[in-house]
Amino acid sequence: MNPVLGTAALWLVMLGTHIGLASRRPRAALVARLGEQGYLLLFSLVAAVSFAGLVHFYAEHRFEGPPGLALGSNPLLRMTLISVIVLGVVLAATSLVDYPRSPMAIFGRPASEPYGISRITRHSFFVAMALIGGAHVLLAPHLVGAVFAGGLAVLGLLGSWHQDRKLLRLRGEPYAAYVAATSTIPFAAILAGRQRLVLRELPLRALAVGAVVAVLLRALHDSLLAHGGFWFLSVVLGGAGLQMVQGFRRGRRAARVRASLAHDTP
Repeated sequence: MNPVLGTAALWLVMLGTHIGLASRRPRAALVARLGEQGYLLLFSLVAAVSFAGLVHFYAEHRFEGPPGLALGSNPLLRMTLISVIVLGVVLAATSLVDYPRSPMAIFGRPASEPYGISRITRHSFFVAMALIGGAHVLLAPHLVGAVFAGGLAVLGLLGSWHQDRKLLRLRGEPYAAYVAATSTIPFAAILAGRQRLVLRELPLRALAVGAVVAVLLRALHDSLLAHGGFWFLSVVLGGAGLQMVQGFRRGRRAARVRASLAHDTP
């Protein structure tokens, strides 16, 4: 199969199932049949399988096909794009800390007021994907790499847009107020005067960890997709699985607290 067309086709499968299963009618039908946790397990399984297939195919064909833009030959532009990637990795790391209290959290009792990194961007993970993918499109030495990275950027852009639409429908005015006070584009709400930067709220440890991870990824860059992408997939899917298990635990704890409060209320 043509590596460029194959990568593009697998991205369409990944994006189509990811956004399609999260859309209102399919989601409602599956939740009614499987329950909320059953739906989330199915969604996660489909996402993991489609992503694994995409990464494995790309890993096997990443050196094939026509050349990409390969703008890394310009030292200044290369450093600029690498800096964008580092920012994306740091944002992705902080999103793991920010998520449990954000309005996007599936389990628990997320806060409705902007806090920490959400004052800068309410979609830190999706923005991270857009930054990392967009910079790699310009750096990729092969067109297949540009397509793979471009899919990551599209996932970030579509994911943030779709999540806002879904949560506006599900949570109504509280989420609309949250959207009005924040921005997807980093620092846009702060520059517009709708938000302020509070340094003491920023997860400094997560920022530091993200910077260290960025350095490690750069050092291991040439071997990240070795063995059909096995190690890359192990880290990404393992991390996602751990986050999901923690989410289920938070949900159970929150449910027990609510049940206890309801029982104690006269």
